[in-house]
Amino acid sequence: MKPFAAVLAIVALVFGFSILFRSGSGAHPTQAEMESILVCTTCHEPVDESVSPLAQQMKAEIRRQIAAGWSESRIENYFIAALGPQVIGVPGSSGFDLLAWLLPFGAIVFGAGAVGVGARAWLRNRDDSDTAAAARSEQSMSPNLELRVDQELARFDH
Repeated sequence: MKPFAAVLAIVALVFGFSILFRSGSGAHPTQAEMESILVCTTCHEPVDESVSPLAQQMKAEIRRQIAAGWSESRIENYFIAALGPQVIGVPGSSGFDLLAWLLPFGAIVFGAGAVGVGARAWLRNRDDSDTAAAARSEQSMSPNLELRVDQELARFDH
């Protein structure tokens, strides 16, 4: 149970830091941050990877807004009002959008636990079957065969 608690603590820390750093850059965003968060609505690629005319217009508008001192949330709200909620490529960190952050971590923890339980059961069954096979082989040896095995083993001991 201790390894599970350690994994859970690590996942919580990573998740907490990702939200902290995601929301921590809201005051003074950079051009690169905003272009990686926003998605071009014509080609459905991040603005920093798109070469469409709309993406070029969005880059120019982001540059103008950053120069004017706009915050990250204000820039996002501007593009959401202009192009709709699909313009944001990163899920939010509250409400239903929180599932997009939690489900992958939950799946990893669940999968690791399932592999651990399966491996433990497999090893337990394997040890039981090895013990049973050894017991059957000891019971099935005839006295003559047992004497011969003992003689051969004694010969190797000297």
